[in-house]
Amino acid sequence: MPADETEQRRLALEKKRERYVWYYLGYFLFGIHIVAFVMIYAVMHAK
Repeated sequence: MPADETEQRRLALEKKRERYVWYYLGYFLFGIHIVAFVMIYAVMHAK
């Protein structure tokens, strides 16, 4: 059943890519919050 094996491999690769997308999204949102807090801190402590 080579067709079935190919399908399984494709599904596994898709799942792996999806996980990378979620990691990227998570780090991206985390980074935005860090930048936002730094900006808020800068504005609050500006002379």
